[in-house]
Amino acid sequence: MEYKFTSYSEEDTIELAQNIESEKFPNMVICLDGDLGSGKTVFTKGFAKSLEVEEDVTSPSFTIIKEYTSGELPLYHMDVYRLNGDVVDLGLEEYYKKGGICIIEWSESIKDYLPEHRLDIRIKVVGEEKRIFTLIPHGKKYEEVCEQAL
Repeated sequence: MEYKFTSYSEEDTIELAQNIESEKFPNMVICLDGDLGSGKTVFTKGFAKSLEVEEDVTSPSFTIIKEYTSGELPLYHMDVYRLNGDVVDLGLEEYYKKGGICIIEWSESIKDYLPEHRLDIRIKVVGEEKRIFTLIPHGKKYEEVCEQAL
C-alpha cells in the first residue's frame, strides 16, 4: 500500500517529518529519494528538531554519515549519492541495529543493502514549492506509522 502527502511549503514538509517522528521506534529506517532540492534534507531537519537533536543538521553529502546523539534517540543521517552503490565498507547493517533511527538520502542507489522492513519516501517536485510525498511502508510497523502520521 502507498500513502500520499502533498506539501505546499517547507513548513508542510517539516510537519510531515514531525508527524512521522512522533511514531518513531528504535532501529527505524527511513529511505528518502527525490531530485536535488526536493526536500530530503528539509525533511530530515524537521525530524531531527522533533527528536530534540541539538546540533545543526546539514546534508552529509561529503561525510556520507552524520551521527547526532543529543536527541531522544540517536539519529544517523546518511547520504549515499556519491557512493555509486558501493557501500560494502560502510557497515550499514550495524547502523540498522544500533537502536537509533537511520535516515538515508538517495537510498535507491543501494537497494540491495537496505533492510527488508523500512519506510521508503519518494519525493516528486511538481512546482516551485509543491511536493508530492509517496510513502511506501515495508512491514507492519511502518504501515502503522503511516496510518498514524497521515
